Amino acid sequence: MDFNVSKKRMRSASSGAVLFMIFLSHMTSALEVPLDPKVLEGLPQPPTITLQSPKDYIFDPRENIVIHCEAKGKPHPNFSWTRNGSHFDVEQDSKVLMKPGSGTLVIDISGEKAEAYEGTYQCTAHNDHGTAVSNNIVIRQSRSPLWSKERLEAITVQKGVSLVLQCRPPAGLPPPVIFWMDNIFQRLPLDNRVSQALNGDLYFSNVLPEDNRNDYICYARFPYTQTIQQKQPISVTVLEMDTLNETSLYNITNFSANPTGERRPGFMMPLGATSTKMVLRGETLELECIAEGLPTPEMSWQKDGGELPTSRVSFLNYKKTLKISDVNEADAGDYTCTATNRLGTAHHIIKVTVKAAPFWISAPRNLILAPNETGILTCKVSGDPKPDISWFVNGVPIENAPEDHTRKVDADTVILSRVQSGSSAVYQCNASNEFGYLIANAFVSVLAEPPRVLTPPNQVYQVITNSPALLHCATFGSPIPTITWFKDSQISIKREDPYVIHENGTLEINVAQSQNSGKYTCIATNNLGIKENHVFLEVKEPTRILKQPEYKVVQRGMSAVFECKVKHDPSLVPTMTWLKNSGELPDDERFEVDTDSLVIKDVTDEDEGTYTCIMNTTLDQDSASATLTVVEIPDPPTDLELTDQTERSVQLTWIPGDENNSPTQKFLIQYEDLLHQPGVWVNMTEVAGMSNKAQLDLSPYVYYSFRVLAKNQVGYSQPSQPSRQYRTNPAAPDENPSNVQGEGTEPGNLVISWTSLTGFQSNGPGLEYKVLWRQRDVDQDWSSKTVANESHFVVFGVPVYVPYEIKVQALNDYGNGPEAEVVIGYSGEDLPLAAPDGILVTVHNSTMAEVHWEPVSSNSVRGKLKGYKVYFHRKRGLHETEEEVDQEPQEHVLIFSGNRTQGRLPGLEPYSLYNIFIRVLNSKGEGPQSQEKQFQTPEGVPGPPFLKVLNPSLDSLTLEWDPPLKKNGRLIGYTLKYQPVINNTEVGPVNVMDFLVNETTVTLDNLNTSVLYRFYLSAKTIKGAGANITREASTAMETTIPSRHVDIATQGWFIGLMCAIALLILVLLIVCFIKRNKGGKYPVKEKEEAHQDPEIQPMKEDDGTFGEYSDTEDHKPLKGSRTPSNGTVRRDESDDSLVDYGEGGDGQFNEDGSFIGQYSGKKEKDTHEGNESSEAPSPVNAMNSFV
Repeated sequence: MDFNVSKKRMRSASSGAVLFMIFLSHMTSALEVPLDPKVLEGLPQPPTITLQSPKDYIFDPRENIVIHCEAKGKPHPNFSWTRNGSHFDVEQDSKVLMKPGSGTLVIDISGEKAEAYEGTYQCTAHNDHGTAVSNNIVIRQSRSPLWSKERLEAITVQKGVSLVLQCRPPAGLPPPVIFWMDNIFQRLPLDNRVSQALNGDLYFSNVLPEDNRNDYICYARFPYTQTIQQKQPISVTVLEMDTLNETSLYNITNFSANPTGERRPGFMMPLGATSTKMVLRGETLELECIAEGLPTPEMSWQKDGGELPTSRVSFLNYKKTLKISDVNEADAGDYTCTATNRLGTAHHIIKVTVKAAPFWISAPRNLILAPNETGILTCKVSGDPKPDISWFVNGVPIENAPEDHTRKVDADTVILSRVQSGSSAVYQCNASNEFGYLIANAFVSVLAEPPRVLTPPNQVYQVITNSPALLHCATFGSPIPTITWFKDSQISIKREDPYVIHENGTLEINVAQSQNSGKYTCIATNNLGIKENHVFLEVKEPTRILKQPEYKVVQRGMSAVFECKVKHDPSLVPTMTWLKNSGELPDDERFEVDTDSLVIKDVTDEDEGTYTCIMNTTLDQDSASATLTVVEIPDPPTDLELTDQTERSVQLTWIPGDENNSPTQKFLIQYEDLLHQPGVWVNMTEVAGMSNKAQLDLSPYVYYSFRVLAKNQVGYSQPSQPSRQYRTNPAAPDENPSNVQGEGTEPGNLVISWTSLTGFQSNGPGLEYKVLWRQRDVDQDWSSKTVANESHFVVFGVPVYVPYEIKVQALNDYGNGPEAEVVIGYSGEDLPLAAPDGILVTVHNSTMAEVHWEPVSSNSVRGKLKGYKVYFHRKRGLHETEEEVDQEPQEHVLIFSGNRTQGRLPGLEPYSLYNIFIRVLNSKGEGPQSQEKQFQTPEGVPGPPFLKVLNPSLDSLTLEWDPPLKKNGRLIGYTLKYQPVINNTEVGPVNVMDFLVNETTVTLDNLNTSVLYRFYLSAKTIKGAGANITREASTAMETTIPSRHVDIATQGWFIGLMCAIALLILVLLIVCFIKRNKGGKYPVKEKEEAHQDPEIQPMKEDDGTFGEYSDTEDHKPLKGSRTPSNGTVRRDESDDSLVDYGEGGDGQFNEDGSFIGQYSGKKEKDTHEGNESSEAPSPVNAMNSFV
């Protein structure tokens, strides 16, 4: 509900025109009156019409007449009516009902004559503050009169002439809709030649024999009553020229001197060269031109001196009707319609004038004024002719209203100066001309109200960074309140960047930033009071898509993944939506939407399109799109054709198949040889993907069939359908066999082989091969042999391994192939005849020697020399006799390829005697053995000896050793090194001792008690010391601190403890026995089992042995048993000690130095072996067996 009020007060009154114009320039826009019921309550308001019926109201006589009139005001208005300018007493007519609280009339016309209620009605709404009136509403009854009876005679016309069938429907209200049908209710076909005019008449530009019929019927449909009436059928007969000569002209309607001839166009409607048309502004202009002629003319339109308004123009009825909607003054002018056929043209000019019923430029608006304020009502209208304007007050002409000195009327303006309370009223402006009228109500309400803030308190506004923020301060008051804004309750906001304060009090921040967040206060003030309100602004981070979905090209059946990663303000809840082609995603389980991705599984062609991810929050959104293209292998080519056919070439053309969104890269042409290899397709050639033809080179004597495959980025298509068969004629071979070779397989033969030609290469029937050979560098003729169906030929009786020249030529029933190329081959080989002489061995060191020999002659090789085969073996060591050798010597073989005369012999054993001989080697085998030759290797360093540690005590250890297994020379002594081991990473100083070769034991005294020692022992020859063997052992621990691996069963303190426990158990048994004799029971065994002392549990110890010699284990401690259960102190440096082996049987070492003895204490047994032991039972075992 809008109300106009002045923004500023008049400071002085003046009747001068100049001052009046200055005053007008200072008037302001309207004050919006709020619709809040709490605000409206108690505010007086003059009536305002809110709903009324249209000015022209046509009613259906079968229904009630309902004339709407609704209004609002404070207090609620009363309603009254006039009919035809006189008061209409509603209460006096029982058929008329006015709705309660409303001015709407409901007239029951059942059983009455509806015509009695036709007329012009006007509604009046009145309360204490004024009167408002409605439009003049003209009430008319709809009518659908019957067709007047008339007699229609049959029409006979010549072929080719024009014809008009008139409809002339009865005048209805509103006018009826016209259409033509036949007697079976089928619409008559309309086209460029036969058309229906706007008035309903049927026009024939020229008649044809098919227009003969007796049921041209015009129908009129009346829209309100939904009734259809029909005219009497019209009969039309079209006569040909030969029929016309025999027919009376009595009933001929149209006759032409040249009835069947062609003629220039002429207009059937409108007639003459020009016509006129008037249309009202805002209505629809319809111009119509219908022409006759033979052939049927074509129509066109143009506007003289201007262009047709393309956005509002349309052509109907095969361009015979020009339609322009929403006409304005610019549409006036001359319109030319042109009819054209091949004989000429015809023109007609329609002069269009545009008039206008009154229309609003600025309608008067409601005013709310404070006492002593001044306001203006303006009523600006236009029309053609110019409308007359008249003013009314409360429905009374202003000149007849009570005189009011504060009111001044000046044409379309009413000035109200220094209004006073009680002067509220409703003013009406009426503008009219000959084409219509306008009426508008505008009330003037004089109010005195203190400010009210209508915006809810503490409202929170949320905006996105860099977007405008609007903080509302909707107020109401009279006079209009002045609005002031503050930020954070202390900073006064001025009208400057970044702030704009609008006239309605809204504060706008053009580009909001995070620092603009905070509390804002608006204060509304007028001379009657002051009111404030607080609002809050929150500036949020924008929503942005960081990773946009990317264009995807996916093969059909695969998966497509679109990613859409988003950043948003953490205080906002985002919602991700995916669209396909701007619509919803298909309801298909193949589409999986995740938090930041869309997965489309098993992609099909229908999945192609543009996919958009939209991230929405309550404040903003961001979106990004990507296209999915589904590709697949191409469809196979079709329509293969063979053209330009010759003996050796043909052109193949085809129509490419669908590329399936991936451009074709190339085409592969294959052929099938139905004569030689049916069912086998062979690749022939490739052409570029832009081509659809290929020139193919052909071979003779082939039954060709071709097919084409297309290839794109995805792969090859299925093959096309094969072309028709194309046969080439036979010819002599174009090529000879390939891979011709000559090589003997046995002494005295020569095998000539080749790769046969295929049937495709044969070029004709009767394929054979002519084989030619002769010995090289010998003056003799070629020998030859012709064979068929073979790929080799054997020549016998030739010398051993001599070169031959060989040729193989192809021929068939149509001639010989080209001259064959000569290749060199060799006859068969035989075993070599001679052995190498002059064998000489040079020894470089104890493990390497070099052998030399003299090569044999090439004739004695009798084949292709492959090399020399050297055999050698170790006969014995030089320190051994032949009787001491207890195994067969191992033969070693080395092959030195080619024509070599020396070679190296690696991996020899030092101080050894070797035998050697050599044989010649060719492709056939080995020749005779050469004379054997012996050589010796010098001494080397020995291998590691065997070492064991015996009899550990508190300060001494005994070491024994044996010579190494491989002495590699004459031993001259031993070197022993030992050092204490402090911990895993630290050792003490090294002590060194040398021994003669016959010394094999030593006792080391003055050692530290309970210390682990590491021993290194090596043997020596004249070449030096050999590899070390390493062992570790510990001296015994003192009795006060038990050794880590001492058997506790042999310790005195342990024996005493066990005796005490045994005595205690004996006492308990005696007590139990006494109590049992007294009749009592004491579960001794159960108690003992539940509370067994861990000290008396059976002990088990692990076995331990020395490992074999290894260089990598020189610095590793020996493995040993677990710590005893008696709590013996455990050493960090070693898990084992030879003290464990100090008692019991003698420890034994294998030949390789590994210890094979047993611990002196009790060994751990499997549970199935019981507690048996070959040693004397310890106190622990005794106590266990006792219990």
